[in-house]
Amino acid sequence: MEELIGLELNDKNGFFYVSVDGKQEAKMTFVFAGNDKIIIDHTEVNPGNYGKGFGKKMIIKAVEFAREKNITIIPLCPFAKSVFDKNPEYRDVL
Repeated sequence: MEELIGLELNDKNGFFYVSVDGKQEAKMTFVFAGNDKIIIDHTEVNPGNYGKGFGKKMIIKAVEFAREKNITIIPLCPFAKSVFDKNPEYRDVL
């Protein structure tokens, strides 16, 4: 099983994703808010993949992206907000 956590971007928005053996199994969408913020607005995981940690893996990828680009994250998505609330080590990007 080959698992990939990736990022797709365009000028206004983008998404983090998890693909397994070339098939996208999870997606976390965001929009840019100016030049220094992203707003995570939705997370979805395909049925059959719950409990595999895909959501948290996408959050980790988002945190790495935010740190690398020196931007902040606004987690409007309830799932993303709950992960940030439970993991103080990611709060430096909020």
